[in-house]
Order: sequence, then C-alpha cells, then structure tokens
Amino acid sequence: MKKWLPIILTVLMAAWYAGQLRAPEDHGFAFSQFGQLPLVFNGRVKPMDSLARSSLLQLREKQTLNTEPWKAWNEKPKIISATEWLANLMMNPAVADAWPVFRVDNPDLIALLKLPGKDLAEQQDGKHYSWNQIEPALENFDQESQRIGKIEASQRSVYEQATVQMRGRLMLYTQLKCAVQPPDAENWAQEVAAYESLIPTGVAAVRAKQAGKEFDEETLNRFMAFAQRVDSLSRFEPPLIVPPPTGDHWLRTSEALLGAMRDGKVNASVKAYAVMATQFKAGDVKAFNATLTDYRATLVPNFSRELEKSRREVFFNQMQPFYNAMVIYVFAGLLAALFWFNLYEPLRRSSVWLIALAFVIHTTGLIYRMVLEGRPPVTNLYSSAIFIGWGAVVLGLVLERFYRNGIGAVTASGIGFITLIIAHHLSLEGDTMEMMRAVLDTNFWLATHVVVVTLGYASTFVAGFLAVIYILRGVFTKTLDEATGKSLARMVYGIVCFATLFSFVGTVLGGIWADQSWGRFWGWDPKENGALIIVLWNALILHLRWGGMIRERGLINCAIGGNIVTSWSWFGVNMLGIGLHSYGFTDSAFKWLMLFVGSQICLIVLGGLPQSWWKSFRNLRASAKTV
Repeated sequence: MKKWLPIILTVLMAAWYAGQLRAPEDHGFAFSQFGQLPLVFNGRVKPMDSLARSSLLQLREKQTLNTEPWKAWNEKPKIISATEWLANLMMNPAVADAWPVFRVDNPDLIALLKLPGKDLAEQQDGKHYSWNQIEPALENFDQESQRIGKIEASQRSVYEQATVQMRGRLMLYTQLKCAVQPPDAENWAQEVAAYESLIPTGVAAVRAKQAGKEFDEETLNRFMAFAQRVDSLSRFEPPLIVPPPTGDHWLRTSEALLGAMRDGKVNASVKAYAVMATQFKAGDVKAFNATLTDYRATLVPNFSRELEKSRREVFFNQMQPFYNAMVIYVFAGLLAALFWFNLYEPLRRSSVWLIALAFVIHTTGLIYRMVLEGRPPVTNLYSSAIFIGWGAVVLGLVLERFYRNGIGAVTASGIGFITLIIAHHLSLEGDTMEMMRAVLDTNFWLATHVVVVTLGYASTFVAGFLAVIYILRGVFTKTLDEATGKSLARMVYGIVCFATLFSFVGTVLGGIWADQSWGRFWGWDPKENGALIIVLWNALILHLRWGGMIRERGLINCAIGGNIVTSWSWFGVNMLGIGLHSYGFTDSAFKWLMLFVGSQICLIVLGGLPQSWWKSFRNLRASAKTV
C-alpha cells in the first residue's frame, strides 16, 4: 500500500480532472452552440461563452448563476450556466431581469437601493438581487453616483467605492441587454422584417422632405420612429455581434440596422439573431436550434478562423485549468504538511506526485492561453499571477528533488495555491485576455523583459515563503531541528541568488524596451523604482550574508522583507494611479495588500524574538541538557 498510495491518489485526481473536460449536454436549447458564436467586445473577438462568464464574474463573482440563492445548504438550488443566463438576458430579458444576478454586500448601498434584507421566507439571502428589485431606485442611485464621481478615487469611502462598482455592473448589464434587440421588443423578427420592407418608401420620404417635396407623413413617422429606437441602443455601446460584410470592422445591431438605409436590406446576421430572439422568447426549442445551426453554417466560409478560435476558447473555459490546479495544490499541500508531523514517507511522495499533476494542468492552461492570445505568458496582472505561481512551483519541485524533506512540496503547493487565488480575484475585474495597449504590444519584449522580471518576482517570493516556513515551524512547533534549519537557510540563500540575477536582468531589459518605446532608458517611474528596489534588496541580502553581518535568522527575516518589497512592486505601484506602468487593477487589491504586508511584519517580529521563546529551540536546548 505504501508503494501504491501516490499512484492511486494521482490517478484518482487525474480522473476527477478528466471528468471536468466533458462538454455539457444540451437537453433543450443548444446553449453550447450559442456559446460558441463569435463577437467583439472590449477590443477582441471572443465567444458568447467567454462574455457570459466574465460578465457573471463581474456581477456576482461566480461563473454560474444560482437563481435561488436563498435555499438552505441541504436544499438543491437551481444552477444555470453563464451562457444560458446571457441568452435570456439578450433575447428574453423579462425572465433574466427577475434573476438575482447582482451581488450587493455593502449595507449602505443596500439601503440606498431600498433592497430587502435577509429573509428566507421572502426568498431573500441578503446578498443577491435582481434588476427588477434595483430598477425602482435607479433615479436616486444615478444622482448619488454622479456626486461620488466628482470625488477623487483615492478619497472615496468603502460605500462610495461600492457605489462606483455597482454603477459599472449596471452599465455592463444594460450593454448586454441591448446587444440583440431593444429590451422591450415583443416580436423582434417581425419588427425587423417590417422595417426592411419600409426602407425604400421611408428613405424616399426622408429625401422628399429634405428637398421640400410632398411625402407620406405616416410612412416617414414610422420609419423615423424605428430608426430613433434603434439608434438609442448605441449610446450603451453593446457588444458587436454582427460580423463585417466586408473588411474587419464588426458592427453593433443598431449600426447594422441604420446601415440598412444605405444598402436597402437588413444584414443577414441581424435577421438571424432577430429570428432566434423571437423563437427563444416563444420557447420554440426546435426552431431556435435549427436557426442557430443554419446561422453558424453561414459563417463558415468567411469566418472559419473566428469560429475555430471561439470553439477553442470555449473548451479552455470548460477546462478551468487554473481553478482545478488550485484544488489539487491544496490537497497536495495538506499531505506535505501532514508528512512533517509523522514523517510518513508515502505522504511526501503522494504530495510530490499531486503537485506534478497540478503543475502539468497549470502548464497546459498557461500554454493554451498563450496560443489563444498569440502572446507570451505575461501580458497583465492576471497572467503575471499565473506565471509567478508556475515559476514558484518549478523552484519548489527542484528543491524537493534535492532535499526530500517536504519543504519544497509545501512551498510549491502553497505559492501555487496563493497565486492562483490572487489570479481568480483579479479575474473579477473583467476580461483576462484583454487587448494590449499599443506601447505594450511588442511580443519580443513581452517574451524577454516581462517574463524574466516576473521570474525574479517568483523566485523572491519563493525565498520569502521558505523563510515563513522557517519561522512558523521554529516558533510554533518542535519540528525545526538544526539540520532542517540549516537546509532552509541554504535554500533561501540559493533562491535569493537566483532572484537577484533574474530581477537585475529583467530590469535592464525593461530599460532597453523603455528606450525604444518612450525614448528614455530610465524615468524614475513608480514601477521602475519598484523593480530597482527588488534588485537592491536582494543584492543587500547577499552582501549582508557575505559580510557576516547577518546569520541564519537574519537571512530569514530579510527574505520575508523581500515579500513586502516584491508585493509593492507587483501590486502597490498600480494603486498609485500614476506613471506609465499603471495598466493593471488598482482599488480592489489595496485591503489585501495591506493585510499581506501586515502579516509579513508580524512574521519578522516573530523572527526577531529571543530563541528561548521558540518551541524548536527550547526543544533543542532541553535535549542538549539531557545529554
């Protein structure tokens, strides 16, 4: 059993992951096919499925919708996919508007919107609310949000920040609702057909009026009323769902309908969506699926590349490689931690095997994402978290290969889990495969400077995590014997050497890139300063160690200080909102960054306590006295 335990656990977890790859079956409307339809939103081509998932993450912080969140844990709630929710919002908004899709946690914001509190009897969980519940208070909300909009972002209270976030969520919801048809449309296919038949006489009436000639006033009024109704959708800037007839400029439904005045006929894609919307609202499953299949077939000759990209991205969404890797990292970390308490070797080997499995899944997701984007692995804060975790896992596995004491396994699984959690929370801000800013749109430098400096981040964090293990084991347990302490110190020293090299080379490469992009090698930008501080901090640790000014515990405390320095360079400079590098997320991570920095300061204080207060050292002294 000892021999087979790692294999059994790894096979079971691999089978569990393989089960996640199975595409969901459609037992009614073909939501899986609908989710693969391509569109353009926020500057890139993506499938409906990706738009639905990222939108739900922003609205309710999950990729699925629980339409009955008030049910108790032992009752079965009704969970629907993100694509099903989006299809309803676009084509049958009366149903979607009744679903509790908005998460509202701030009590002052709940009071502003006059939302009910928690009352399970009234089917309210006190956190999730529908558009129908929020809409009556929108006038007061708009006035309040306009007032808050005049306040500097750095000066806003928690309530004011929540209000600004809610405004963005409401705007996103409205954008999606207006993508296919006006929200109040009853039979959109019929309205579009009537508009198309009215175009010749309507355009003629407009021209006659402009020329001062006689015209049919009733025809003109009907024609202009429809045009104004459609034009009103454009101000919300909904997704571009209409493929371009020529060129590569995708269109919004409103743009395509207004363009029909010039062409004399309505775009075929607009008519297909209108028919699908009418059939979906009527509940005609067979007709909707047939229209959807026919529409996809019309896209094949000219938009095969977009369809294939959408299909691959939907499969990537179904894989959820980073979430599943995170789950396995947690399991592996628990096994490695248990090994420290009973030194049962199969637990350590099982942990290493599971980390290797999670690493394969992590790597697969990283590569798949690179192929989808056509970019190097690091393009924004989200992808940097993914890559830092990946690099840390590599270093942890290397350490475990040489030392075989569980420390490398805990380091790999711990940092892998933490960075993927960070990535998950960053994904709540929107599309993680966003278009690159022009100044960053250079694959060569993304593949050199950004990747190298990110490896410097990863290795600095690994050294700091090893130092955290040293202090926690030394202060709170009796497991840090002399040999383990010395091996941890050697690990930290070796990783700091690695971190110094990569952070230095990455910073120099960044200066070269800046010289080509902005015409100067160095500009004392906050991000540049942060990168330089990491280099100087790691170099300082090495010089203190070489000069004998710090020993084992001094090295450990300095490495934990590296966590603070690196977290500031990685996240902190973005929160300043200034400089040429502030491209990432800003407000949401501030609280967590401060908590992290505070925790590291507490650990440094623990590391500076007299050895007589450390359980492990007390244990060693007691053993020495006995001898």
